[in-house]
Amino acid sequence: MLSAIIGTLLVALPMTVLADPLSKVLPGAELRGEATFRYVGFNIYDARLFTIGAAPLNWSQDFALELTYRRKLSQYDLVEATLREMNRMGKALPIRAKLESCYQAVGRGDTYLAVTQGPDVITFWRNDRPACTLRFAGIKARFMSVFLGDNTQSPRFTRDLRGK
Repeated sequence: MLSAIIGTLLVALPMTVLADPLSKVLPGAELRGEATFRYVGFNIYDARLFTIGAAPLNWSQDFALELTYRRKLSQYDLVEATLREMNRMGKALPIRAKLESCYQAVGRGDTYLAVTQGPDVITFWRNDRPACTLRFAGIKARFMSVFLGDNTQSPRFTRDLRGK
């Protein structure tokens, strides 16, 4: 009986680790804030910011951002919206090809988790599975500013997401 329970736990353990990449790649991360991004009255995605110990956002520390989509969006839409917003903020990077390899079309309930690793690396997980890694000088601030910067499209969204 005991061996059957232990066997079941050992089989279930890898699924638990896979199902929660955040605790694996950013130990100590806790929910800091959450918000829903709306565009022209439509709910596009729910966002959640995770920081170590739920501390206020500190750009010199690693953090994670999770987006859970509420509607269907094509890969093209995701790439274009990201690049357009980076351009608007004056922080565009030559990363189109990399974004095209990272992003896939999403539907209702799909998630992307972006976890920073220092100033130059962001690892993406799609639906709790590794998707890709962006490596570029200053990518953390440039990419994450789209959601968390001081000049976003929706100051209220950003304020709520940052937990202020």
